[in-house]
Amino acid sequence: MASFRISLPATSANLGAAFDSAAVALDFYLTVEAEPAESFSITATGRNADVCGRVEGNLILDTYARLLQREGRTVPPLALRVDNQIPLGMGCGSSAAGRLAAVALAAHFGNLGWNDDTILAEACALEGHPDNAAACWLGGMVVAADDRGPGARSGQVLAARVDPPADWHVLIALPDTSLATSEARAVLPTSYERADVVANLQAASLLGLAFAQGRGELLKAAMQDRIHQPYRAAMCSLLPRLLPLAGVAGILGVALSGAGPSVLLIVQAEEMTAAADLAQAAVEGEGRVEILQTRFASRGAAAGWQR
Repeated sequence: MASFRISLPATSANLGAAFDSAAVALDFYLTVEAEPAESFSITATGRNADVCGRVEGNLILDTYARLLQREGRTVPPLALRVDNQIPLGMGCGSSAAGRLAAVALAAHFGNLGWNDDTILAEACALEGHPDNAAACWLGGMVVAADDRGPGARSGQVLAARVDPPADWHVLIALPDTSLATSEARAVLPTSYERADVVANLQAASLLGLAFAQGRGELLKAAMQDRIHQPYRAAMCSLLPRLLPLAGVAGILGVALSGAGPSVLLIVQAEEMTAAADLAQAAVEGEGRVEILQTRFASRGAAAGWQR
């Protein structure tokens, strides 16, 4: 069986108002190389290498094995080389990237004959919602939904993407402690006031057109949220520090990155240095906070995986 390599971008979902429906791909990556072996092994480098290098309880290997067993295939042992630049548990799409890597590995080494759409659908089903996985697989800014209407195959993913404007760059404020998505979801209410839902629908609709038309002046309003950020702010202390920066020093919009605790800032490219300095000053006293400067990734994992 031929060796395999895939590079999967980080992602940031929700983007404020677009809860569980929109995400962007970011220009730092999980790269996985694999080849058949006599037993499972992992050589890991990069962020969280100690966790990524564990064979037992490894998200990629466990998902790979479960998928092949479900499909009635043998599970070929693999030697993995993993270089991870996506911080774990920070709202940057590490689980979506890991699950997509696992699905692609299973498709390759199990000779499953799955195409790009099937791989994405399987990963979205594992994630429970399509936003991060779709952005990771397709790149750019993606709006995605599960189509479960009459006659639709369960888990079918509908996704539309655009390339973000080239002069929009990104800052990610990374705190020194992670947050499990399950904990961040647990604080959300089970119902909402109509006014809050309508406000989010308006903002999320505006957000998609702002990305498509390069309307940076709309992002401050388009990234405002009433559905999840107000409830997660107590768990994500960087958010109230950084939200007021939207509209200042070239910072176009600010939102939690995924479920947090990291915060995403979209910035005019020529203002990146000043914006990074301002963000660093705003989080003074919050412990060790890394202000990561990056860009959007137009190419997703599907563009370059070796079939």
